[in-house]
Amino acid sequence: MRPKRTSLVHIIYFSRLALASDQAKRSAQIDDITRVAQKKNEFSVITSFLLIEGNFAAQIIEGERSSVQETFERIGADQRHRDVQICEWREIAKREFVNSFKCAQRSAANDTLFAKAALLPMFQRGTPKATAIHSLATALQADAMSRQGIDHLFV
Repeated sequence: MRPKRTSLVHIIYFSRLALASDQAKRSAQIDDITRVAQKKNEFSVITSFLLIEGNFAAQIIEGERSSVQETFERIGADQRHRDVQICEWREIAKREFVNSFKCAQRSAANDTLFAKAALLPMFQRGTPKATAIHSLATALQADAMSRQGIDHLFV
């Protein structure tokens, strides 16, 4: 028996970031990405998680097929992303992320999780695995929620 088709999908992609090298300007650019993406994702009923490590980004976008397609096309045209490559695009049974847009950059607070995922060498080779990106994003989400006293999701 075939599983029931759904219009709910997720896409996992990675890209090279074309952001300023000056830390203050770079931070302002990431803040701008966050602000605009959150508004657009809320309007499109999209949930997503953006990972930034060095000059690389990876993102998981969840939502209705047409909304995810439109969002990904907008990202592909964004001059701040270069060499955008899809790691995975598939139907999903339910959403796994709770925020319309969440961004996590490697920092002292999350270094252990980023180190365990070991994405940077994969990014540099151009071969990140969707499972590694997904695992890191879900681990970061779980860590952030546990810091808020939330021990599990009812999604």
